[in-house]
Amino acid sequence: MYWYEEEVKQLERRHFANKQDPGILFYGSSSIRLWHSLTSDFADKKVTNLGFGGSTLAACVWFFERIMMDYKPKALIVYAGDNDLGDGRNPEEIFIFFQQLVVKANMKFGLLPCYFISLKPSISRWHMADRFKYTNNLIESEIIRINGNWKFIDVFKRMLDKDGNPNPAYFDHDGLHLSEAGYRLWKLVITEKLG
Repeated sequence: MYWYEEEVKQLERRHFANKQDPGILFYGSSSIRLWHSLTSDFADKKVTNLGFGGSTLAACVWFFERIMMDYKPKALIVYAGDNDLGDGRNPEEIFIFFQQLVVKANMKFGLLPCYFISLKPSISRWHMADRFKYTNNLIESEIIRINGNWKFIDVFKRMLDKDGNPNPAYFDHDGLHLSEAGYRLWKLVITEKLG
């Protein structure tokens, strides 16, 4: 996990003055970190971007206490797990990381409203689509089972075209990161879930 250290230190410093009223915390990998329009997309709500590039769900669990230190958020929204599969981990491992994240978040924040954004159907990782679907299914089923303060936000299905393939309009040229249209869709889907 040492390769994330510099970015984690930057996160610890950057939001130092904003910890008592950060609004909604967005936490996770580069899909969160690169959401440059996050503040304007949720202009009616206060938001804080705690994404760090290339992070895995494992890294989000590992650094959780450090990054979340002293925060008093209104909600937590998480996107991670995509890179874990890309690194060769299996869906069951990612599911266990999710369970660990739930425990840490609930210990830290109590029954705070928490949201897990499903893994997206990236073009560059479409050859692993079955693993992505299975991981999403494991996590969504667990959220339904625990029936608590966590909710599942399904972006996977909404990012497919009519033939059931990833819609290129929602992805950057690398086929992995989101385009502006992709972020507009995420804003819409997340807003629907937040109510």
